[in-house]
Amino acid sequence: MAAHLSSGRVNLTALREAGRRELREFLDKCAGSKAIVWDEYLTGPFGLIAQYSLLKEHEVEKMFTLKPGRLPAADVKNIIFFVRPKLELMDIITENILSEDRGRSPQRDFHILFVPRRSLLCEQWLKDQGVLGSFIHKEQYSLDLIPFDGDLLSMESESAFKECYLESDQTSLYHAAKGLMTLQALYGTIPQIFGKGECARHVANMMIRMKREFPGSQNSIFPVFDTLLLLDRNVDLLTPLATQLTYEGLIDEIYGIQNTYVKLPPEKFAPKKQGEGGKDLPTEPKKLQLNSAEELYAEIRDKNFNAVGSVLSKKAKVISAAFEERHHAKTVGEIKQFVSQLPHMQAARSSLANHTSIAELIKDITTSEDFFDNLTVEQEFMSGIDTDKVNNYVEDCIAQKHPLIKILRLVCLQSVCNSGLKQKVLDHYKREIIQTYGYEHILTLNNLEKAGLLKPQTSGRNNYPTIRKTLRLWMDDVNEQNPNDISYVYSGYAPLSVRLAQLLARPGWRSIEEVLKMLPGPHFEERQQLPTGLQKKRQHGENRVTLVFFLGGVTYAEIAALRFLSQMEDGGTEYVIATTKLINGTCWIKSLMEKLEPAPF
Repeated sequence: MAAHLSSGRVNLTALREAGRRELREFLDKCAGSKAIVWDEYLTGPFGLIAQYSLLKEHEVEKMFTLKPGRLPAADVKNIIFFVRPKLELMDIITENILSEDRGRSPQRDFHILFVPRRSLLCEQWLKDQGVLGSFIHKEQYSLDLIPFDGDLLSMESESAFKECYLESDQTSLYHAAKGLMTLQALYGTIPQIFGKGECARHVANMMIRMKREFPGSQNSIFPVFDTLLLLDRNVDLLTPLATQLTYEGLIDEIYGIQNTYVKLPPEKFAPKKQGEGGKDLPTEPKKLQLNSAEELYAEIRDKNFNAVGSVLSKKAKVISAAFEERHHAKTVGEIKQFVSQLPHMQAARSSLANHTSIAELIKDITTSEDFFDNLTVEQEFMSGIDTDKVNNYVEDCIAQKHPLIKILRLVCLQSVCNSGLKQKVLDHYKREIIQTYGYEHILTLNNLEKAGLLKPQTSGRNNYPTIRKTLRLWMDDVNEQNPNDISYVYSGYAPLSVRLAQLLARPGWRSIEEVLKMLPGPHFEERQQLPTGLQKKRQHGENRVTLVFFLGGVTYAEIAALRFLSQMEDGGTEYVIATTKLINGTCWIKSLMEKLEPAPF
């Protein structure tokens, strides 16, 4: 099942195995039959660690979603709550337990598993409600970094950016540091740490402190990673706001990928039977898993969408030619060989059919006038055109009451590309937004300002043109079919975060000291001593391995750009990506939105 996790330079199956082992140990503590009550948000991430079959082996007979009221009837000895440490969930658990029929026999045993950490606040809350004593086991399950693919790890902490930048809550940074310690326990100490940004500095400090406090964590494993690069999301606020133009990026922008799964409109996937004329169209969304275990997806996911069509048509020809082979199979041996290849060919054919349908769905959107107009304005901002005055297209969109998130993405993009907006322009946008969409969005605008996304220009200087030119963030002659630079992922714009990673590898950050000072937060370098005998002697032609950790979220387009750098012939560095959350501009802005509820009179 997890072969795709071991396909890269770093075998991430070991991390998944460690997670499964910890889960098995906990389940075995609760002897007898079990029912798990899930905090709904956790089911997706857990699905990437353990399938239902593993739970079944350990006597899990029933699974329920955590909701208010009575627990569903289940003839089991143990009820286990798998929850995040959030007070609102503690209220539901309290209700579940208090409505339990005390007279029933035999009594059911209750247990609680906090993910990723126990919380004193939650336990005190349960105690005040009088139910803490009902739990036999109160434990934590440290689900920090979850392997999504052979080169991708995520904590799936949906509010990490908001917590760090708006609420000054560093809990998710502590989890990130813990996750990195777990990685080092499995894959050896990372000798070099580079970082940029306040949060990056905090995580590095916590890692160094944890290492000092647990001298036993110094292990004798040969280091797999050469370098760790910690990057704050607020060093590059621009990239997630722009529309991603890779195949995977567009699927995420339009349909949203959750824990490697996407739900798509079913019409395109209905099997076409002759003469029926689409009587019984399916109504359930089509759910597909997207990862590199699927050969075709691994090949096309990181390409610019304009280059996907030609790959699909080539594949179609190859597959139909392979099926034609059956007519030429004469001898028993040849027929046997054809039959043995059949399952693989049929899987390839169904994979091709699925991706052709997805590409058609996306093409319907990318060829629309609205998509083109929006993209044109984004690209004008990113290349520095008219960023200092009110934009007509944005005004028209507000007047036509386009979705608010679309408007916010555009005005934030303009603000970031102008190092903040002139007060007059900013006030105009705010007034228009509040008059059109309602006063309740005033808190959202306030949050965006606090996060540095939509703010007045304070220094009176726009640093973005200098940053753009020095880091070559805008490329006019971009080759989407056979790219030679990372800017292909946004058809012209090279993600600033990935450019920083690229320049760190070669020629080093000393060459861009001035620009680094213009970007928020400190930049730093730390070295971790390796025990004697573990220093790495690199073979000639062997690539370095760098772990890039995005604190506050990363987009699929940035992941595609880093994979492109890994595959470059003369690159010399392979990248593994870790993040607090996989994001796109929409879900990122949504996480910062707050609605002012009218007072109940």
